[in-house]
Amino acid sequence: MHAVPRLGFCAALALATLSAGAQTLSLQEAQRRAVERSRLLAAQDSAVRSSREMAVAAGQLPDPVLKMGIDNLPIDGPDQFSLTRDFMTMRRIGVMQEFTRGEKRDLRAQRFEREAEKSVAEKAAATASIQRGTALAWLERYYAQALLKVVAEQIEQVKGEITAAEAVYRGGRGSQADVIGAHGTLAALEDKASELRRRVLVGKTNLARWIGEGADAPLADPPRIDSVRLNEASLEQDLAHHPEIAVLAKQEEVAVAEAKIAQASSTPDWTFEVAYQQRGPSYSNMISVGVSVPLPWDRANRQDREIGAKLAVAEQARAQREEMLRAHVAEVRGMIAEWQNGRERLARYEKDLLPLAAERSKAALAGYQGGKAGITDLLLARRSETDIRMQAVQLEMDTARLWAQLNFLIPADAVHTGAQR
Repeated sequence: MHAVPRLGFCAALALATLSAGAQTLSLQEAQRRAVERSRLLAAQDSAVRSSREMAVAAGQLPDPVLKMGIDNLPIDGPDQFSLTRDFMTMRRIGVMQEFTRGEKRDLRAQRFEREAEKSVAEKAAATASIQRGTALAWLERYYAQALLKVVAEQIEQVKGEITAAEAVYRGGRGSQADVIGAHGTLAALEDKASELRRRVLVGKTNLARWIGEGADAPLADPPRIDSVRLNEASLEQDLAHHPEIAVLAKQEEVAVAEAKIAQASSTPDWTFEVAYQQRGPSYSNMISVGVSVPLPWDRANRQDREIGAKLAVAEQARAQREEMLRAHVAEVRGMIAEWQNGRERLARYEKDLLPLAAERSKAALAGYQGGKAGITDLLLARRSETDIRMQAVQLEMDTARLWAQLNFLIPADAVHTGAQR
C-alpha cells in the first residue's frame, strides 16, 4: 500500500509561532523523560538483582549445623548430675552437613535465573506502557491545541463579519436578525473554545503525570503516522514478543523449573554427621560418625503429587500465554484495519472535503460582498468549513492514537522487519 501524503491542514493547524530561542518538546523527548522518571522501572531493576542474588545463593550447599550436647547424664544416685564420674556420661560437640546433589542445586539456581528473566520481561512491559501512555498524552494535548487554533481563527472571522453586519444594518441595508444570528454564532464558537481550553489543560495535566516538570512547554511537530513497525504478515510472530505475553512465557519457564526441582527432590539427599565426645578423666574420649537419609515411603501421595502439581502450573501458564496471544492478534488486526481506514479517510479530507468547504466559504463571501447572499449564508458556510476542519483534526487525532497504540505495543528490537503501511 502506498503511503498517504502528509495532510496540508496539519501545517495550517500548527500552534502559535514560537520565539526564536524557545525549546520545544518532541514526542520522543517526552518519552525519554518519562522512562527516566519512572520509579517502576527502578523497582523492576531491583527485582532482577534480587532474583540473581538468590540464584547464586540457591546453588550453594546448605550451611553446616553445629551440634552440642550432653549424653547420658545421671539424674539420681551417687553420681547425680556429675559430668565425669559415670563412664557413659559424655560432653558432645559435632558438625552435621547435608550434601544436596549438584543437579538439584543447579536446578534451584536456574529457577531464580528464570525469575530474573521474568522481571526483565516485566520491565519491558512497563517501559512499553510508559512510552505508550506518554505518546497518547502528548498527542491528546497537541490535537486539543490544534482544535483550539481552528476555533480561534473562526472566532476572529466571525468578529469581522459581525462588525460588517452591524454597519450594514445601521445603513438600512441589513436586518437585525442577521446581526443577532452572527452574535449567536460567535457565542457558540466561544463556548466551544472554552471547552477546548479545558481539554488543553487536561492534556497538560496528563502529560505531567508522565514527565513531571516541563509538560506545558511548546510542542514540536507531531511524528509521521503513515506507518507502524508491526507487519500484518508476521503479526503472530511479532506479538509473541509482546511484553505481557513474554511475561507469561517466563512464568511458564519458572513453573517448568519448579517441576524439575520437584522431580529432582524425589531422590533424597544424604546428611553426614561427625561428633567428638569427651568423657571423664578416667575414661577414653570418643568420636561418632553418622549418616541420615530421608525415606520416601509414600511417594505416590507426596513426591508424585507435588510433581503433578508443578506440571499443572506449567500447563496453566502455557494455556494462558496461548490464549492471550490469540486475543492480542485479533485485537491488533482490528486496530490495524481501523488505522488504515483512518488514513484513507484523512486522504479524502485533504483531497476533497477540505478544499470543497474552503471553496464554499469563498463563494459565500463573494456572494455576500456582491449583495447576492445574506450574512446567514456566509455564516452557514463558515460554520460548515469549521466543522469539516475540526472533524479532520479529530480524525487525525484518532488515527494518531491508533498509531501510538500499535507502534509502542512491543519493544522496537523485538519487531519483525518490514513496517506496515
